[in-house]
Amino acid sequence: MGSRILIVQGHPDPRGGRYCHALADAYADGAEAAGHEVRRLAVATMNFPWLRSKQEFEEQPPPESIIAAQKDIQWAECLFIVYPLWMGDLPAILKAFLEQTLRPGFAVGGGDKWPKRLLKGRRARIVVTMGMPAFVYRWFYRSHSLKSLKRNVLGICGVSPVQASLIGAVEDSDSRSRKHWLDRMRRYGGKAI
Repeated sequence: MGSRILIVQGHPDPRGGRYCHALADAYADGAEAAGHEVRRLAVATMNFPWLRSKQEFEEQPPPESIIAAQKDIQWAECLFIVYPLWMGDLPAILKAFLEQTLRPGFAVGGGDKWPKRLLKGRRARIVVTMGMPAFVYRWFYRSHSLKSLKRNVLGICGVSPVQASLIGAVEDSDSRSRKHWLDRMRRYGGKAI
């Protein structure tokens, strides 16, 4: 029996045609060929306001586009999140999407000492592309923004395990290197990991 997979395309360019889009397509191809159900969500094409206060985060109801995304996340067993590293972090629109989507009552609930993790039972793969070599981000910068996303965002919601693929030097990569990563994403999609 196949898994239910939600692909969250975090590249901020709504036109598509970027390497992040090709990686997501390869993952989806592998997943669908293996019999998994796949839904896609392109953050750059969504219309939602950015949260500007704690009160908005905790009390204001989310817009319809975010409610639809929450339903897709509830449906999914596996999240595939792909984005380019921008200024050492997630693109701002992806961060704003996560803030809108992973709100109290949906992703976390009130607990005595620690919030209840309302998204338990889901796993994730994060794919990050970057201009610098991946080992520089991993060893010199200690993958700081990726660790924050894994632990402070997904982890606190209960998403586990969270696996990651870092794809570096994408502007300088040749077609063989790009094909290697596309093939790897197809394999990951086929295994729903």
